[in-house]
Amino acid sequence: MKIIIQDPMPGEEESIIINVRTMTDKISRAIDMLKSPGDLTVYSGDQALMLPISAIFYAESVELKTFIYAEKEVYRSRRKLYEIEDMLGTGDFLRISKQVIVNVRKIRSITPAGEGRFAARLANDETVIISRQYVPALKVRFGL
Repeated sequence: MKIIIQDPMPGEEESIIINVRTMTDKISRAIDMLKSPGDLTVYSGDQALMLPISAIFYAESVELKTFIYAEKEVYRSRRKLYEIEDMLGTGDFLRISKQVIVNVRKIRSITPAGEGRFAARLANDETVIISRQYVPALKVRFGL
């Protein structure tokens, strides 16, 4: 694959052109990453913060509330989980259950958890369970 980077002419808008014969998962994830915003508005108490997307370990929906987990902190989001999933795209994020979306770059290891499920150990030593209906997508993503 050849990558060409050019400076736009003065007054010309920056753009990205992708010439491919076949759209692969890798290219789709790259496009999603380019489209996704750099930050997500989260709340800690009454304080609104801009959390870099790369700092998100996972997002979880619990009793109609959405929580965003960073390395050591937990934040609230006013968005629904599906809105966050749409916003993040499929670049580095993968839905692993009806309630959880995980940042695959934060997964340290994956082990079977019984009954067709898997457990993902994250870089901050937390463990999240991958529901069996989401295991096929996980296997594709990780080449298992």
